[in-house]
Amino acid sequence: MSTTTTVTVDSLVIETSDPAATDAFHAALGLGDVVGSRQSDSPTDGFRGYSISLIAAQPSTVDAIVRAALDAGATEVKSVRKSFWGYGGVVQAPDGTLWKVVSQSKKDTGPATREFEEVVILLGVDDVKASRHFYEQQGLSVGKSFGGKYAELETGPRVKVALYPRKAAAKDAGVPTEGSGSHRLVVRASTDGFTDPDGYVWESGSD
Repeated sequence: MSTTTTVTVDSLVIETSDPAATDAFHAALGLGDVVGSRQSDSPTDGFRGYSISLIAAQPSTVDAIVRAALDAGATEVKSVRKSFWGYGGVVQAPDGTLWKVVSQSKKDTGPATREFEEVVILLGVDDVKASRHFYEQQGLSVGKSFGGKYAELETGPRVKVALYPRKAAAKDAGVPTEGSGSHRLVVRASTDGFTDPDGYVWESGSD
């Protein structure tokens, strides 16, 4: 039986050809040091396999964050709307990253803000069960798990990480499944560095 522990994800790094512009976009969303950037010209095309969600408390906050993203140069992928699970939409940053801004609430309970409560990265993978097993071998604990459909890694309160079938992840983000090349993403965490079976790179947050 493998030994697991709580591995904390410290931050996410978006690899981009224009770090200054990407940092400016992150600043517009109030991401602070949760999501950074670094220079990369690695080839990438189409869906990069993942999306990043900002979880907000209420619909007016979703609207405010999406408006800030669009004002900062993002393009609309899925318009903000109500659904059976809540309220939200998807935008694509100028660097190509897909951002999902959502709230489980369909009604406002206070004044509008631009403050989000959680950052969740949804990694699209070829085989959820195999990926879950790989992460357990790296010393990570698994929280919620629904067979080959979905799994959550226990990565602390700063950034949450979930695994989803690639096709489902693309559908959730509102984009075609096809894509190739670099994910243009690095997950920085309190663990040794590794690359998972789907090519997602994890680096030690202490480096």
